Amino acid sequence: MFQQLILTLDLLKKNRKMSFSATKKFSFYLIITLLNNSLCFAQIKNTSPIPSSSRQMILVIIESFKKSNGILFRFERDNAETDWNKLVDKIHVIIGKNGLGWGIGLHRLDTTNIPIKREGDGRSPAGVFTLSSAFAYSPVEKMYSIKIPYIHVTEMLECVDDVNSRYYNLIVLRNEVENVDWHSSEKMRLSDIWYELGVVVDHNKNPSKKGAGSCIFLHNWSSPTDSTSGCTAMAPSAMKDIIYWLDALKNPILVQFTKQLFIEYRKSWELPELLLSEK
Repeated sequence: MFQQLILTLDLLKKNRKMSFSATKKFSFYLIITLLNNSLCFAQIKNTSPIPSSSRQMILVIIESFKKSNGILFRFERDNAETDWNKLVDKIHVIIGKNGLGWGIGLHRLDTTNIPIKREGDGRSPAGVFTLSSAFAYSPVEKMYSIKIPYIHVTEMLECVDDVNSRYYNLIVLRNEVENVDWHSSEKMRLSDIWYELGVVVDHNKNPSKKGAGSCIFLHNWSSPTDSTSGCTAMAPSAMKDIIYWLDALKNPILVQFTKQLFIEYRKSWELPELLLSEK
């Protein structure tokens, strides 16, 4: 994540059209995100991986670990001592074409319930993850009102999924890399509507474990019948609402679970109350 935030700051510096006040604003959100994610590990409770500093949560519930569609909910709370409050209506999403596998995030792995996510397995990561930045095709100056670090998707922007690369699981500007050592990557500007809007999910970060999965995002779908290789996709209107809602000051997190895992972990992880009928 730290590498990603540094890249974002570099992108801001190189954008000469951006006003000084806008540069200060985005630099401020970068610093807040760094502090929040440092606190995540210091503040995790013994029984819950949910950071006490988190006041925004995206919760995705899948019927079973082999299913590839689910429901997304958004929650907020005032502080760690107050309840989570559900916002707006549920949102239909699609996940990896092969369902869910335990990812690497703020949680401990529990391999008794579902498989572990691997590179190229077509599974989305299950667990708890920070959300560090947003990205879109629009230039930075047109995204001034978002409240998390922002990455402008250009023709040179790639997410490296080559396990043998030192840039594995990083978003980089190809023309800024001295030694392009990868043979496989996601060229983000060439992904049509999918990466027109999105959010980076901090799966397998700091450091990245080779082969544990890479380039995981929340992003647009082109239709509800799409499939993904591991990301969580939704209608563009829903994705836009989420990007403008996320706030680095509230240390937003993603919790992605099967229905059964949600039932098992809800109390010990202090997850929001949710009626089963809502899913």
